[in-house]
Amino acid sequence: MISLEGKKAFITGGSRGIGRATAILFARAGADVALNFHTRTDAAGEVRAAVKRAGRECLIVQADLSRRDDIDRMVEEVIHSWPDLDILVNNAGIWTHGEIGMMDDQVWTETMRINLDGVFRTTNLVVPHMKGQKKGWIINVSSTAGIRGEACHSHYAASKGAIISFTKSLAVELAPYNIRVNCVAPGWVDTEMCAGVFSDSEFRKEVERSIPLRRIPPPEDIAGPILFLASDLARHITGEVLNVNGGSVLCA
Repeated sequence: MISLEGKKAFITGGSRGIGRATAILFARAGADVALNFHTRTDAAGEVRAAVKRAGRECLIVQADLSRRDDIDRMVEEVIHSWPDLDILVNNAGIWTHGEIGMMDDQVWTETMRINLDGVFRTTNLVVPHMKGQKKGWIINVSSTAGIRGEACHSHYAASKGAIISFTKSLAVELAPYNIRVNCVAPGWVDTEMCAGVFSDSEFRKEVERSIPLRRIPPPEDIAGPILFLASDLARHITGEVLNVNGGSVLCA
């Protein structure tokens, strides 16, 4: 029932984790997919192969989202190939440890450059094209950390909280152009980004116990809500933050 037939989607951070799962799910729903990756050429190639097996076209574009010139080149490449881009999923991000009072300025700055500035710059370049065609779907990937905060990860939480405010602001601003802007806020997800902390089996069990559904979801469980928000089933939803966390953070 959910179909993206004929749509063209661009996903940042599309070679691994949530981005990878989203790219493959979008392709199965009928969309052609462009994906950005930073260093993992092999992983990006695997996603492209999966998209092609689904019978859809796939573009892969290397870019460091902490660099303005890389973002400019990346968006130019995608728009040049697909001037009728329909969907943007701002997924790329990093998660690092940082205790306040001991955090190096560089740690804070790197997180903001990728998690926040990268989203702003990519969106800022894509929106004029969506305005021109009077339609578009933008889905930003935030985090439950952006809602409740996260000790020893205040820089990450601050960047993801800003994404939520950015989403709500753009939803109202872009509504007259038929551009809907929404956000998915995952909790813990079983991805490569979390592999380090989950290598501690006791910590993993502790996390599982903290989630009412008692499971740490695979990235496909986040890709599904992103697909929904990118579809016509969500045509009257904008400015929404969809929490996908197994009940661990309940928001009014």
